[in-house]
Amino acid sequence: MAPPRTGNGRHFLQIPGPTNVPDRVLRAMDFPTMDHRGPQFSEVGNKALEGMRSIFKTDGQVVIYPASGTGAWEAALVNTLSPGDTVLMYETGHFATLWKTLAENLGLKPEFIAGDWRHGADPQAIEDRLRKDTSAEIKAVCVVHNETSTGSVTQIPEIRAAIDAAGHDALLLVDTISSLASLDYRHDEWGVDVTVSGSQKGLMLPPGLSFNAVSEKAVAASKSAKLSKSYWSWAEMKGPNETGYFPYTPATNLLYGLVEAIDMLHEEGLDNVFVRHQRHGAATRAAVKAWGLEVLCAEPRHYSGVLTAVLMPEGVSADNFRKVTLENFNMSLGNGLSKVADRVFRIGHLGDFNDLMLMGTLCGVEMGLERAGVTHKSGGAQAALDHLAGRTKSAASQAA
Repeated sequence: MAPPRTGNGRHFLQIPGPTNVPDRVLRAMDFPTMDHRGPQFSEVGNKALEGMRSIFKTDGQVVIYPASGTGAWEAALVNTLSPGDTVLMYETGHFATLWKTLAENLGLKPEFIAGDWRHGADPQAIEDRLRKDTSAEIKAVCVVHNETSTGSVTQIPEIRAAIDAAGHDALLLVDTISSLASLDYRHDEWGVDVTVSGSQKGLMLPPGLSFNAVSEKAVAASKSAKLSKSYWSWAEMKGPNETGYFPYTPATNLLYGLVEAIDMLHEEGLDNVFVRHQRHGAATRAAVKAWGLEVLCAEPRHYSGVLTAVLMPEGVSADNFRKVTLENFNMSLGNGLSKVADRVFRIGHLGDFNDLMLMGTLCGVEMGLERAGVTHKSGGAQAALDHLAGRTKSAASQAA
């Protein structure tokens, strides 16, 4: 069934994921499904697993599940922890809160450090709490790298340094669902124990695959972890994965697409991918400033190249603005979630994305602000264009 039409021309899907799927990936997924037990499948499986090691920047085990990112959250917890374990989590926004709720549902005891939804996780607050944990009750620290609800980035090397400075042995678990393959990320170098991710954002795929990258310390912890698991078990995956196979039916056609997406990322070069995202984030923030609006993220060091969450003027409905923009200009923007519902809209600028797509997006936002009667200054799109053309200070000076 064809999707409903909301206007002529190309629909602009500018939410922070799922993102636009490039034609190359769609064509790769269009190949006939093969026998996932047959001799040819091991080549696909090995390419996907080895390719994801290069994206996570790890030499360790990577596990691929047919699941959403929520499944990868659960897998990270059930493979490393036992019922009643305390986990230290930080309230960076809606998705950090959902991960905490999932931990509670599994029988863990999450301790939530309160945040203001305008910054990444505070390493000093984490270090201070860990120093007080003299009986080592805290078994893991869980943080979201790029908080999709707010556009704030947590500095993972600083969290690793905080854990080390406290002399604590807690595992470090990091959610990169909206940042992997868009923002610089280094699983091994940054000392992360489990990295969680999903397919539908920087990896440029439809929803349906999720991932765990796993350190040796996390593997060791999994041997004594007592939370129930079967489908999510790393141990069940390990043997078949060594020859490119899976213990149950994999999402074969999504794996075709994943191999193609990994090739595309390496053809561009991961460092170039990261610079592109930071550049588009900086141009978007230049537009927001020119409109006289405010970016939700309040700390420049935490600005995201993945998305920009924009605060509406007091008393103005962000959801009405989004509705007007969709109906008039055929563009979807991200909504505000829970604590910032109807207060912000989110501009996604990640994945298979270029300068012209960004300018189309920002022109659509500016036209939507005008059509919805939102008080703003004109010239935001021009400010972004000036930034992209190098007529303002460099993207590097504004990047997180």
